[in-house]
Amino acid sequence: MAVDAKTVADVAHLARLQIDEKLVAEYATEMSKVLALAETMDDVDTENVEPMAHPTHAVQRLREDKVTETNQRGEFQAIAPEVEGGHYLVPQVIE
Repeated sequence: MAVDAKTVADVAHLARLQIDEKLVAEYATEMSKVLALAETMDDVDTENVEPMAHPTHAVQRLREDKVTETNQRGEFQAIAPEVEGGHYLVPQVIE
């Protein structure tokens, strides 16, 4: 499938992308190559290929969700520059 300049412009509009008019022809060529690759992949025989959720079959080892540290809030707030009502006070960065 060949992609033309209008298709590139339509895709850019849908994706809310601003593209340089000088590069439209190059984008059309690259998009055509991607679609040609997809068409080539359609011809691959996948009859005996088992579907998989992830290509590496990785499994996450999970740990028990339990508290392992003691509450040190008082010690940390004692060395903080400014604290009020149990909260850290920070300088305002947005006016």
